[in-house]
Amino acid sequence: MKLRTFFILLIVLPLPVLAGEPSPRYVVARQPTPVLNTPAFASVFGGKDGATLKLDRCGQIRELEFIALPGTPFRIEAVVPQGTATIYRVTSSDYPYPSTAGYYIDSRFVSTSLEPPPERTRQLPRQGEIAARLLAARGKGYVWGGNVSGGVPEMWELYPPTPGVPHSARLDQQWELAGLDCSGLLYEATDGFTPRNTSALVNYGRGIPIAGLTPGEIVQKVEPLDLIVWGGHVQIVLDRERLIESRLECGGKGGVTVRPLREAITDLVRHRKPLDDYGTGKGKGFVLRRWYPAER
Repeated sequence: MKLRTFFILLIVLPLPVLAGEPSPRYVVARQPTPVLNTPAFASVFGGKDGATLKLDRCGQIRELEFIALPGTPFRIEAVVPQGTATIYRVTSSDYPYPSTAGYYIDSRFVSTSLEPPPERTRQLPRQGEIAARLLAARGKGYVWGGNVSGGVPEMWELYPPTPGVPHSARLDQQWELAGLDCSGLLYEATDGFTPRNTSALVNYGRGIPIAGLTPGEIVQKVEPLDLIVWGGHVQIVLDRERLIESRLECGGKGGVTVRPLREAITDLVRHRKPLDDYGTGKGKGFVLRRWYPAER
């Protein structure tokens, strides 16, 4: 197979000064705001024919990092014109993970500010409300980087597909980013209180010692909302009978499912070792983290 290489020429402009006035240095999300690791939004949502999503072999948009919740503040690092849209390269304490590519948002989702805006208000819902929200997401599809189960319908308006091109209901959901990944399931249920990535969740809260325990012994250790987590995935304990997770399965069969707790842990220990500290496992184990109740 002949491989084709495409290059995107990025023109990064300094922040402008209009009529002698200082340019905005900050923005705040007015609504759920997709954050990508590329400024080429139109290439991801539409492509050359205006009707194609950029998907990997498992049908996921890997350019999506997360969806910033309303009130999320960003610092503008650069302005990147993309056709008729203005894209900002940004940083945010809501997503403090290092990136060589940078993080980008469409300016039409945000409001500008000259002064540093306050941090997004974080209020942790009660335990029962979090559990109810988790269960309400059962059956939602898996979306890489997704943490808003209803998606972002404005993507259809800002990046409309070419008229007359047929598309499926599955494509509609993907275009709107409607679905959840594993940590996004928890992030949505807690109103964005918890860390967005599993790289942070492996150390979130306090560790419950499970090294050397059998699946049955681990089951006796858990409490509701405990996290069974490793770098790349998290499962959320509902009670000592069930857990919930959003699984990535190629072919579109993944998504939010509830599983018997003992069955899930028994399956897990066939591939990974229970650890007291994730740092000791070199990526080949899993940990049990208790974070609720958390500091509000």
